[in-house]
Amino acid sequence: MADKNCTGNVLKIAGAIILPNVGGVVNGKITRNHIKNWYQHLNFPSYRPPNWLFAPVWTSLYAGMGYASYLVWRDGGGFNGDAKLPLIAYGTQLALNWAWTPIFFGQHNIKGGLIDIVALTAAAGACGVLFYRVNKTAGLLFVPYMAWLGFATALNYAMWKLNPDKQENEQPTTSSALKQN
Repeated sequence: MADKNCTGNVLKIAGAIILPNVGGVVNGKITRNHIKNWYQHLNFPSYRPPNWLFAPVWTSLYAGMGYASYLVWRDGGGFNGDAKLPLIAYGTQLALNWAWTPIFFGQHNIKGGLIDIVALTAAAGACGVLFYRVNKTAGLLFVPYMAWLGFATALNYAMWKLNPDKQENEQPTTSSALKQN
């Protein structure tokens, strides 16, 4: 019986960790499709990390928040117990997280990305506090995530200010590309 519980817990933990990373994988493809034709032509602040750093950072953060969600689900009685509101907050911040890439990279909307990441940071902060009330470790797992979101928000803001001519869904068209040449 103990082996069955252990296997079940491992599968639940794995599922909780994999879930946020699924959005990361999908968004990674969107990002890669826009790096060369749009992103690399933007102006960046001096503190922008190299592109290769984003994937391992996000994978780690997604794993941490996924495990935290498992701890809250386990200790808070799932969706029928004290975990209900924290898990709703988790879903909300995860949706905002996943939305950022299609807005910023997919639509080339730096300002829209900034609006999203500000809402995401607020939702993730509330989620972290709610998680902490159910399981302290789960709440503390949101600390590196919040630190990264603070940095990412500052980066998004700086890019918005540094790229005033590349705002509001600017999509290069054939005619505008011809005019530039």
